[in-house]
Amino acid sequence: MHSLYPDIQPYTTHLIDMELISGHKRHQIHVEECGNPQGIPVVFLHGGPGSGCRPMHRCYFDPDYYRIILFDQRGCGQSLPHGELEDNTSTQLISDMEVIRRQLNIEKWLIFGGSWGSTLGLLYAQQFPQHVSAMILRGIFLGRQQDIDWAYGDSGAAKIFPEAWDQFIQYLPKSQQQSPLDSYYQHLTGDDELQRMSAAKALQAWESTIVTLRQEEIATDPYRDPGPLAHARIQLHYALNHCFISTNKILDSIDIIRDIPTIIIHARYDMVCPMHQAWELHKAWPEATFQIVPAAGHAAGEPAVINALVLATKDMAELLQ
Repeated sequence: MHSLYPDIQPYTTHLIDMELISGHKRHQIHVEECGNPQGIPVVFLHGGPGSGCRPMHRCYFDPDYYRIILFDQRGCGQSLPHGELEDNTSTQLISDMEVIRRQLNIEKWLIFGGSWGSTLGLLYAQQFPQHVSAMILRGIFLGRQQDIDWAYGDSGAAKIFPEAWDQFIQYLPKSQQQSPLDSYYQHLTGDDELQRMSAAKALQAWESTIVTLRQEEIATDPYRDPGPLAHARIQLHYALNHCFISTNKILDSIDIIRDIPTIIIHARYDMVCPMHQAWELHKAWPEATFQIVPAAGHAAGEPAVINALVLATKDMAELLQ
């Protein structure tokens, strides 16, 4: 089994100004670079939407071979304004990636994304295939309404974790339990600070329940999300807007990226993004390498998933050198 590479620190960071959104307010994107400045450029796309990057995310890549680029998407992590929803769509995240790529003087980079990061990576590659050298995609999320409903409706993961689902919706009045995301979003964006934080913690508890197969096996990460409220707000902002992408956009546009070397990794017991999403992608795109991790869930920190991802970065390093 391969484990993560040792902890490393960025050799440089950037705070990149994007367009004005209102008055004198603008999105500023936090970017960090680690590893070898002359190495293979790889961009890490975090999940959520809304979760932000963590120190352990630097450690899937051999720092001798990779120029590792991580950035916090709009409103996430150390990007500013924290939790901002205005001008925060998938189209604008893709545009941000292009700004970052050009500012860092990169012609092509390897896309590494999991969960929502896999969605964003696929969307970016379909718009800018000429700037993608290869992709490693984990925990495939296709961003369709049915995929959102699996995680946040009463007929998907809720059927496997009924006690956790009951606890999640019991936070809401009976009249609002049939549409929990709408109601939670109202609480998360309302004026009552206590209600906002309570809603964010309830959402976080539900997601924590379904994200891992064996919680005790997950890789330890001393980082804790400093903004659960921002994370929850952004996540539901995307979920309630169909992730700002048209239905089946990813599957319908596979021909654009068919020739990009890609490794798709998906765990058998992923309860956030069930494996049928990765299977549909595989059937539409048989040219990509498809790997099933047999005894793991959604989290990228589970040992079997770490092993598969580190092996994939080793394989890509040999291919792209």
